[in-house]
Amino acid sequence: MTLRGDDPRSVGAYRLVSRLGAGGMGVVYLGRSVSGRQVAVKMIRPEFAEDDGFRTRFRREVEAARRVSGAFTAPVVDADPEAEQPWLATLFVPGRTLHARVADDGPLPPGEIRILAAGLAEALRDIHRTGLVHRDLKPANVLLAEDGLRVIDFGISRAVDSDPLTRTGLVVGTPPFMAPEQFRAGEATGPFTDVFALGSVLVFAATGHGPFDATDPFVCGYRVTHEEPDLTGLPDELRELIAPCLSKEPSARPTVGDLLKHTEAAMSGAAATAPTDGTVPADGTVPADGTVPADGTVPADGTVPAD
Repeated sequence: MTLRGDDPRSVGAYRLVSRLGAGGMGVVYLGRSVSGRQVAVKMIRPEFAEDDGFRTRFRREVEAARRVSGAFTAPVVDADPEAEQPWLATLFVPGRTLHARVADDGPLPPGEIRILAAGLAEALRDIHRTGLVHRDLKPANVLLAEDGLRVIDFGISRAVDSDPLTRTGLVVGTPPFMAPEQFRAGEATGPFTDVFALGSVLVFAATGHGPFDATDPFVCGYRVTHEEPDLTGLPDELRELIAPCLSKEPSARPTVGDLLKHTEAAMSGAAATAPTDGTVPADGTVPADGTVPADGTVPADGTVPAD
């Protein structure tokens, strides 16, 4: 998107080129350094910049994002939380969001869902190792780059052992992808909260809808806390992976390590049963000896000549 008339033309040492997106709290721009390095610049809206509590939370976001600069996140390259309009610059990662991918192309097939699950689990593992919980994992915060996914936007992340920086009773997150404990005042959040969100994201990626969708956020919150997830359209082969993540009871959810073991075993099993040349007959059958002719075809009766 091109810059609008009221958009700034530069932030810090970066020339702004275009808009990447906008949300309730701020606008994200594509920027370039003097040397041409591309960055994503998140600038907070003026009305929020004047709120001392919000500015404190933004400082926490900058600190969190700097702590979690790994292979599965977009590293922070610059920030100024004390500016008149606070901003944060991360390395620009070209690629669509998971939300855009599903909206444009439809649900992902099971094999891609397992790869997505593994990537998200690896990202959460790196985040949790720093003592942080993301708390807002959703399809719009997952970038699909050529070399793998990135989890972005630590706007409401918090340290596991810290006091929340939100007012009592304030719900923080994106309702369709929040965990039950996020809707209940005073209840602790932790790595298990991100696992619930991961399960919801996978349902969306596999079906095109979330497990607790509703147009009204209050109705959505009720469904998350009291109703069973809507898994309509979810392939049976993925239920064992995804359904446990959506348990109402945090202790009943798998850990990130459990998810990595599950996806590794599933993908290893799929690789072991695939033909060595990567081809499979149209009907999905393979001769009993496991061989497939060089052209990838087999006779209608599934047999292959002895020679």
